Order: sequence, then C-alpha cells, then structure tokens
Amino acid sequence: MISTVTTTTTTVTTTDVMAYSVIAVIALIAFLALKEILSSEAENSNRISSFIKGSNVAIVPLLLVFAAVVAYRVITIL
Repeated sequence: MISTVTTTTTTVTTTDVMAYSVIAVIALIAFLALKEILSSEAENSNRISSFIKGSNVAIVPLLLVFAAVVAYRVITIL
C-alpha cells in the first residue's frame, strides 16, 4: 500500500508574533477585568461563581504569554 504525505511549511515572522501578542494581552486584560467585575456578583449566582473559578484556565496561559512577550521585549532592547 502506497501513501502520500504532503507537508506544509509556514513561516512566522516577528511582525506576526508581535501582532498575536497584542491580541493575547488584550484578551488577558479583558479576562482579568471581567473576573474582577463579576466577583462582586459571585455570591448570588452559581453560574457566575463557576465562571470565575474556571476563568483561570484562560488567564494562566495568557499570563505566561504576557511574561514571554515582556521578556522578549527586554532582551531585544538590551
């Protein structure tokens, strides 16, 4: 049996990485703001309370991306 495998190579430039990092930082700010705003209503609703607890699933990776972007900017400036 003969199978053909094709590969696709993509090139990611520094400009692309910086554009995506801006999107990640905006998403991080939005999640943190939403979590802070909804935390006052967490006692009244179980859905809001579970959203606040589950939002860490998105916030932690975005914090890691933010730390990587800051480190990259510091390294490139020095």
